[in-house]
Amino acid sequence: MAGSNGPDGTGETGPRNDRKGDIRDDELERRRRELGASLAARHPKAFEGEDNAQAGGSTGYGQAFKLSSEFIAGVVVGIAIGWMVDHLAGTSPWGLVVFLLVGFAAGVLNVLRSAGLMAGFGQGKPPAGPKDE
Repeated sequence: MAGSNGPDGTGETGPRNDRKGDIRDDELERRRRELGASLAARHPKAFEGEDNAQAGGSTGYGQAFKLSSEFIAGVVVGIAIGWMVDHLAGTSPWGLVVFLLVGFAAGVLNVLRSAGLMAGFGQGKPPAGPKDE
């Protein structure tokens, strides 16, 4: 019969720790550091710390606010010019409709320029495409 300490008489009921293939803690720590260094070399910005992650989030909100205000400004200016044309020329509502569409197009163009997708549009330069790696 088994002893009072456990099935094998040693008091241990789980797998034994004296196997020869076990990896020691210092070996695991060394491998973890090597993996961390390898990942940091591939993606250096991902391992800069918590503070930079917080700043990246707020930078994203700032960029979104900037792009949305660029678009809204184009539409509002188009509406204002259209209303003035209608008021002065008596062409209501056609000036407003036409300049609303022009303002919409100008807002979209401003957003694309601000985002860096249309850097040289209208200046004889081809539009910027995806960057090759």
